[in-house]
Amino acid sequence: MTVLAHRTDTVTRDALAVLQPGFEGTTAPAWLLRRVGEGLASVGLFGRNVASAEQLAVLTAQLRAERDDVLVAIDEEGGDVTRLEVRGGSSFPGNLALGAVDDTRLTRDVARELGRRLAECGVNLNWAPSADVNSNPDNPVIGVRSFGADTHLAARHTAAYVEGLQASGVAACTKHFPGHGDTNVDSHHAMPRIDADLDTLYARELVPFKAAVAAGTKAVMSAHILVPALDPDRPATLSPQILTGLLRKELGYEGLIITDGMEMNAIAGTYGIERGTVLAIAAGADAICVGGGLADEATVLGLRDALVDAVREGTLPEERLADAAARVRALAGWARQGRGTTAPGAPQEGSAPGIGLTAARRALRVTGTPVPVARPYVATLAPVANSAVGDETPWGLAAALAALVPDTASGTFPEGAAAAEILAAAGARTVVAVVRDAHRHPWMTAALDALVAARPDTVVVEMGLPRARPRGAVHIETHGAARVCGQAAAEIIAGA
Repeated sequence: MTVLAHRTDTVTRDALAVLQPGFEGTTAPAWLLRRVGEGLASVGLFGRNVASAEQLAVLTAQLRAERDDVLVAIDEEGGDVTRLEVRGGSSFPGNLALGAVDDTRLTRDVARELGRRLAECGVNLNWAPSADVNSNPDNPVIGVRSFGADTHLAARHTAAYVEGLQASGVAACTKHFPGHGDTNVDSHHAMPRIDADLDTLYARELVPFKAAVAAGTKAVMSAHILVPALDPDRPATLSPQILTGLLRKELGYEGLIITDGMEMNAIAGTYGIERGTVLAIAAGADAICVGGGLADEATVLGLRDALVDAVREGTLPEERLADAAARVRALAGWARQGRGTTAPGAPQEGSAPGIGLTAARRALRVTGTPVPVARPYVATLAPVANSAVGDETPWGLAAALAALVPDTASGTFPEGAAAAEILAAAGARTVVAVVRDAHRHPWMTAALDALVAARPDTVVVEMGLPRARPRGAVHIETHGAARVCGQAAAEIIAGA
């Protein structure tokens, strides 16, 4: 009985170790601290957990008081997807802006500075970068999160980002394997499918991931996408052929494999998160990300028990669970060894606090001849935000322009708004129309065309994927909607 109890306890601790849950609040709840003490080896942070850098440092210290080597992960891509600056907008442009500049040294330096700020707050695993090649411009969830549509550009910047981030002591998690760029469905809502043939997949989707592996990425995140050429039956997250056969054996990857959020409907709505979790570990995943939408103790215990039961029933080999847990603990050990001692907010040697704005300025593309606008009306045409970006983070340039041009007025116009509404609100002011992915929104395109026809002096600022034709007296492409992207565009409009 003693041997059995010891064995069961080991399995239970391993089952906890492979879970990477989220939680509610800006302090660690008692249940989470208790489970960390029992073997939970990592947690995931989202915008709801972050109020400031100082608060975040206190939170991570709470967790480390229970377990010194706990992995603290965050979804901090910079650009449009920010959790560290969720309420104000990111100090760093996202991948598309970095790809537009195409200076791998800049990408490496931006990633290093971002990692330095995370490390100061006690975060040691970042679910970034996105290595997806944005081959489908109508992709509703990747877009500016990709370095671009060019495979080799995406590959070299993925490698540079991994190197920069990990130079700060923060583990990179390259995503979304085997590539989410050629989809027109958001896996938060349904199961995307990529019907590319093997030759295309190897020549396009897999190239940036090979570059990330060569650069030493500590983690890779799987995608909830069906790729029939690789596995006709199961999505990548649940596929032994993709995770073990392709990523482990063929690409030679030895680091941690993390799933995308298991509560996303592509998995939760098809397999359920408990069955999906067991299948993912069996397929070769090592860590189960859950908590973007499910963030409570009941979820953690349900997944733990599902894994333990699967081992007892023989549907999940105990050795596979033990191997997964060992990989989590190995990464936790690496992160602990590299943890710095700098206090939150204190400058570090080699830090580059202004590099994000520098990169955003370099990423701008301007058509037409800018002249300072004295009395602007900033009309933000706002589509519904995708689930990865969320609607918590402000975007645009109204606030930045108002800081430079005091006589600035502004308004936000939701989906379906017409040019007549904008013109009525603007009056005699010069219209600055701010859009995001105009090419994907017919209502936005129609409004822009009507605005420019009525007011040829309209300035158009595209803060999403710049696929639509330039229009307006001046057309500015920022390649992302981060706060610094808005600031860089505002400087052009103000003549600063």
